[in-house]
Amino acid sequence: MNRTSISYEINDADSVKKALLHWCAPNEEIIFLDSNNYQQEHSSFDLIVAFDALTALKTDYHNAFEDLREYRSITADWIFGYLTYDLKNDVEALTSSNPDHLEFPDLYFFQPKKIIYLKQGRLYFDYLPMVDDEIESDFREISEIAFPESGTPSSEQQIKIKLRIHKDEYHTKVKEMLTHIHRGDIYEANFCQEFYAEEVVIDPVHIFENLNAISRPPFATYLKLEGKYLISASPERYLRKQGTAVISQPIKGTARRARDPEEDLRLIKALETDPKERSENVMIVDLVRNDLSRLAVKGSVQVSELCKVYTFEQVHQLISTVRAELKPGVDPVDLVKATFPMGSMTGAPKISAMKIIEELEETRRGLYSGAVGYFNPEGDFDFNVIIRSILYNADNQYLSFSVGGAITAKSDPEKEYEECLIKAKALREVLGN
Repeated sequence: MNRTSISYEINDADSVKKALLHWCAPNEEIIFLDSNNYQQEHSSFDLIVAFDALTALKTDYHNAFEDLREYRSITADWIFGYLTYDLKNDVEALTSSNPDHLEFPDLYFFQPKKIIYLKQGRLYFDYLPMVDDEIESDFREISEIAFPESGTPSSEQQIKIKLRIHKDEYHTKVKEMLTHIHRGDIYEANFCQEFYAEEVVIDPVHIFENLNAISRPPFATYLKLEGKYLISASPERYLRKQGTAVISQPIKGTARRARDPEEDLRLIKALETDPKERSENVMIVDLVRNDLSRLAVKGSVQVSELCKVYTFEQVHQLISTVRAELKPGVDPVDLVKATFPMGSMTGAPKISAMKIIEELEETRRGLYSGAVGYFNPEGDFDFNVIIRSILYNADNQYLSFSVGGAITAKSDPEKEYEECLIKAKALREVLGN
């Protein structure tokens, strides 16, 4: 479907991003993706936001990928949306029986009437013909939004956070996971725990601004769909397709940041050479290579970066980059299905790890450890991994965030618990904890 595209030169990108978020916030469907000017090789936009749905696909996991394939094909336009972790049940003979308090649909994509993106100092408006006469007035409204000077970001209220799994129980469950590993059932599994709050009312835009200000990740996401919100500071890309080129960038291996530059550098060096952290990463890289090889040209799957340290505001991470060349004629949705859920959030072997995860975790993951992103009309796409994220259902006033880590044969339950707290730090901070 043809869109009208008009661009304007801008001077202050950060002010425009802030104005754009507040301006489009009243819409029922919004996906706001901000790269935060993070220096990365594979970014298409500095920011892209989609809103005002013309059509939508909302479904549970039954035949979800087939429905998505059909929807993308019929729409022949940009579509934005998410994939929850529980779509694993459409990919394999698996189930999700843990409690779900957030109640996000398993899959949700929409075709926006309006797309606005920022690239190299210009703001682009890509509107469907039915609304393209609004471009000029929309740009003027965005430009005229004024904000008072603000101080250090902070939450407007203190929210009482509860733990779904307390420390002693966490230790017990990690030991059970280690028993599976020592028995040879799995080599590695990503085990997650939920932090939650009930009967809370938040301002999602304000929380997102605060989280983004202290994290500044390359895959920040603000999502609003029918009263359900995702507020994400994700540092991880799941999968990107551009033409026949495909990349995946799994994260495994975490170290805290230090205020002292010398200490921070020491932590980087320690992470870089830590045998446990590197082994976590290498095992997932092997899994990603295997997933991609199913639909890639033979011999094209290559690891261009292995265990490279990337530094973010809150943590250092080990990230690897896996590349592949897609076979001719492969449908983009089939590529997503062949690699979903992402190996960094499951483990190896993948199916066995997912079964054990389901047994030991206490809540359904839902959108956490799923993905948010888009398909363009040519079938190219880019999806992140939903981690370091707050999920909120405004209808039942339930708020949740989960954190996890890779459990391997060398894991120490106490250290794994400490790593979870490091990952939860920014999320707790913006919620007043």
